Amino acid sequence: MVAVLEKDKTEQAAGANAARPVKGEVRLRNVRNMGIIAHIDAGKTTTTERMLYYAGIVHRMGDVDDGTTVTDWMDQEKERGITITSAAITCDWQGTQINIIDTPGHVDFTIEVERSLRVLDGAIGVFCGVGGVQAQSETVWQQAERYGVPRIAYINKMDRLGADFERVVEEIHERLGSEVAVIQLPWGKEDDFKGVIDVIEMQALTFDGGKDGVGVQVTEIPAELAGDAERARATLAERVAEKDEALLELYMENADVPSEALREALRRATLKNELVPVLCGSSLRNKGVQPLLDGVITYLPSPLDVPVAEGVIPKTGEAVERLADEAEALGALAFKVATDSYVGRLVFVRVYSGILKKGQNVFNTRTKRRARLGGIVRMHADSREEVTELKAGEIGAVTGLRDLTTGDTLCDEKNQVELMRIPFPEPVIFMAVEPRARADRDKLEEALKAMAAEDPTCVIRHDPETGQTILSGMGELHLEILKDRIDREYKVEANTGKPMVAYHETVMTAGEATHAFDREIGGKRQFASVSLKVEPLERSAGVEINFDVSDADIPAEFRSDVEGGIHDAVMTGVLARYPLTDVRVTVTGGAREDEVTTDVAFRTAAVMALREAVMAASPEFLEPIMSVEVVTPLDYMGEIMGDLNGRRGKVGEMHMRDDSQIIHARVPLAELFGYSTAVRSLTRGRASYTMEPEAFDRVPKSVRETLLES
Repeated sequence: MVAVLEKDKTEQAAGANAARPVKGEVRLRNVRNMGIIAHIDAGKTTTTERMLYYAGIVHRMGDVDDGTTVTDWMDQEKERGITITSAAITCDWQGTQINIIDTPGHVDFTIEVERSLRVLDGAIGVFCGVGGVQAQSETVWQQAERYGVPRIAYINKMDRLGADFERVVEEIHERLGSEVAVIQLPWGKEDDFKGVIDVIEMQALTFDGGKDGVGVQVTEIPAELAGDAERARATLAERVAEKDEALLELYMENADVPSEALREALRRATLKNELVPVLCGSSLRNKGVQPLLDGVITYLPSPLDVPVAEGVIPKTGEAVERLADEAEALGALAFKVATDSYVGRLVFVRVYSGILKKGQNVFNTRTKRRARLGGIVRMHADSREEVTELKAGEIGAVTGLRDLTTGDTLCDEKNQVELMRIPFPEPVIFMAVEPRARADRDKLEEALKAMAAEDPTCVIRHDPETGQTILSGMGELHLEILKDRIDREYKVEANTGKPMVAYHETVMTAGEATHAFDREIGGKRQFASVSLKVEPLERSAGVEINFDVSDADIPAEFRSDVEGGIHDAVMTGVLARYPLTDVRVTVTGGAREDEVTTDVAFRTAAVMALREAVMAASPEFLEPIMSVEVVTPLDYMGEIMGDLNGRRGKVGEMHMRDDSQIIHARVPLAELFGYSTAVRSLTRGRASYTMEPEAFDRVPKSVRETLLES
């Protein structure tokens, strides 16, 4: 199994793909693969809808509240007014092909953001002009940082009561740690929001065209804003000159640098992740979206402007790079699986090198199998456009590959590469699920398999002791959506248990054990012995399995059985049937006897040896800890603080935002069931909160005893 490679684009020079001439360079220069990321309710989907309208993809602007947007096409999305699954859509703006992925803002669906950012070249971070930088804003921004994705910031909802452009800009700088470059100022605010001031060209923009904002009028900057615009441009020129030597030379000669030179320098700094251009508008009121589309083309990277794709050669583990070049060998990454009612199983792919053609034979480096590609489509949310090929730098979906799943690499069998896989967060909550009728058992199993294939954070396991099927996810809403899909999408009536916390087990010290399996089964003796050692790893490290044993003790043909036994024991734990994690397992010895040693004997010996070693290594429970952000009026701060402390919470940073107090705390998930009702009750409905998984921590003694008794 190939390890997940760390990818830090920020340490690599932008434009590595363009170090030499590439086939398809002109086309690639005019491609943008970008995503829209934000906290829930910041206006991502509305902004996407307006982009598609102005680009001519849709002829009527949809509304999130009415459930008529293109990208929120699932029934559950329309009913709840939230984005659940990332939607891909392609449009053209000023001769540039823009592949847009609208991602969810709710923490329960964070995997959609993770896998989208893995394959995107740039992103728009949308911020609410009132709410500013919120909890999930920080999470998605950090995800983009991890993948080195260049971003532009769009401060939305400038027409809302309480909108404050300067405060949000400051929060982006202070809370997200990003150097900002303000290239637009709002013209008015709240009900008086008229348009935007372009501080690069020093002109004002308004939007009408019969209320749909199609017409963009360029006018002089109002006299009352001229001073602010002059100061903003001077600050912008100085800030960009600090990051770009070419502009610095011009700036030293004349601080009023030409607009074109300023734009080009800002683009270079943005591609290096040194600056984040900041724009503003009101997507719902159709103001500011066209300049945002211009900003995507001007400041976000093409496939040639990002570092080369990195991977390894499967057989040797040797690092290898793939350029965004049609003439290169094929290298494509599967990043999402979906089920389409018309074409069946769709797998979304990003082609990094070469050309993916309809009917082509491709090689899957995970399964080590060759398969024939069925169809290729370019997606427009829930509709499709059939195409014959996808070229380097493009995103689309393929059909006909049943074994292909999230994170798999498609390549040429004679020139293999395994691209960096996508890390998945650990589920933190689970519930039992079973069919209401025995006749639906197989249908339920197929539904669960399909959902698990689409969503890597939807984990299915069977409890060997109770016989129950356990469905795990990222939160209560996540489980609720999965249950709804079973009923509505897959037409299976199922009973579900009460959601419960997904505890883990781990070890606090090192431990060793040897187990010899020597038993007569079916009239035939079976024997094998396994010795192993367990050691603790840092939190979130997972499980590491190593072999430090000779072939004489454990022959190569039995090692997969020993590893399988270890995995079996890891999944069932030792204290209370919770999976083991953050453990290094080293197989140190073994024994066999000719004629009587079998694969079953080695597998069973490995299971028992691991359990005994873990019991000797001070096993403990781990519980998921949530990062909670509560926004409350000052009058209720005492009640909120007292309630958090009563839930075993640890209050951390606190700061003011206008008349509200923002409280950050770490709270065990087990104490947060029903928290929304408690917050409403304590504050008469005036406070709000968000939470997201942060880490797994050791449980206190009282909780440990309760878990052992249950």
